[in-house]
This record gives sequence, structure tokens and C-alpha cells, in this order.
Amino acid sequence: MIIIAALLLGAVLGWRRAGQLGGDIRDRLQYAAGFAMALGVVGVLITVIIDRMI
Repeated sequence: MIIIAALLLGAVLGWRRAGQLGGDIRDRLQYAAGFAMALGVVGVLITVIIDRMI
């Protein structure tokens, strides 16, 4: 569940960031994908750490 939330949060943040920089739809999609992948990796790491602690 953490991974899905991280992916969605990353996509939203990337979309907004590209919009702030004046990007068109392709820029927004690229930023959304990049941010989603980055936060997805963080979400996986957090999930593994929590799983190991329990």
C-alpha cells in the first residue's frame, strides 16, 4: 500500500513541478513518470524496512 501511495504522490508532484516550470503535456508526463519512479523506489525501501522490523 505504501508503494502505491508513493507512486501516486510522485506522479502528482512531478505533474505540478513541470507545470510550475511552464512545461507542456509531454514535459508534465515525463516529470510525473520520473517522480513516480523515484518515490516508488523510496516506497519499496520503506516497505522492506517496515517488513524487516516486524
